[in-house]
Amino acid sequence: MADSDMELSAPELSEGDFLRIDDPYFDTETVAIVTGAASGIGRATAVGLAANDLTVVGADIDAEGLDETADIAENFDAPGTFHGVETDLTDDGDVEAVVGAAADEGTLRYVANIAGMQHIASIAEFPMAKYDLLLDIMLRAPFKMAQEAIPHIEATDDGVGAIANMSSVHGQYATKDKAAYITAKHGLTGLTRSIAAEGNGTLRGFSVSVGYVLTPLMVDQIEDTAEERDISNREVVEDVMLGQARTKEMMTPAEVANLFIFGFSSHATHLNGGDLLFDGGYTHTYE
Repeated sequence: MADSDMELSAPELSEGDFLRIDDPYFDTETVAIVTGAASGIGRATAVGLAANDLTVVGADIDAEGLDETADIAENFDAPGTFHGVETDLTDDGDVEAVVGAAADEGTLRYVANIAGMQHIASIAEFPMAKYDLLLDIMLRAPFKMAQEAIPHIEATDDGVGAIANMSSVHGQYATKDKAAYITAKHGLTGLTRSIAAEGNGTLRGFSVSVGYVLTPLMVDQIEDTAEERDISNREVVEDVMLGQARTKEMMTPAEVANLFIFGFSSHATHLNGGDLLFDGGYTHTYE
């Protein structure tokens, strides 16, 4: 294996990471659901929304990780609150329960569908059980979450709210050996637009698309790729992962969280059915 010349670790969250917005809907009476809140982008988004005064209900199958997210929000003295609810997103009853729990906390207006997974294999060799699980978590669960949350948002005094879906540059194009992930992300584009079409202008749908983000799972993927190809971690990041990008630096989970915070805010009223693409020039500067 090549010498690993880049020390890799997912960045720790800090209070100064997050965009803070003065918004009439950002208060403790307003509730946001964040899936995948036990780690990575989901954790950062949950903490960032709590830092903006919101009451956040985090859904994840990892109960211990949810507790850690709650501790981070508490340590930051976030003006909002975080409540973790252990949730199996492949179970419709669990999805119904977490939406109900969120509605019990206040006025449910926002949902961030962030939970995801990855499996690398060609179409010919892709295990169908893994395909089904990936699509259940990354496409079916966001649909079910929207189905359960929309009536609560519509029942508010003005129907204002938003459902945001975590997409990817792989929702813009396809590469090899990620067919299930790419299928799910392209499907989220259709779901996002459908939410916008049915939202009557006050309930918005939008997606967030980014390139590679330095999460704990990504650190493992970089190290595995370096070992498999007998190259350095730096070469994996700069040549393999960011080879087409113009910005040779991976995003942090907090930077992605800030896109959700902005997208939920009243400053993004005209973001409806669209996608926030922050990819360092990856998608539109292809060579």
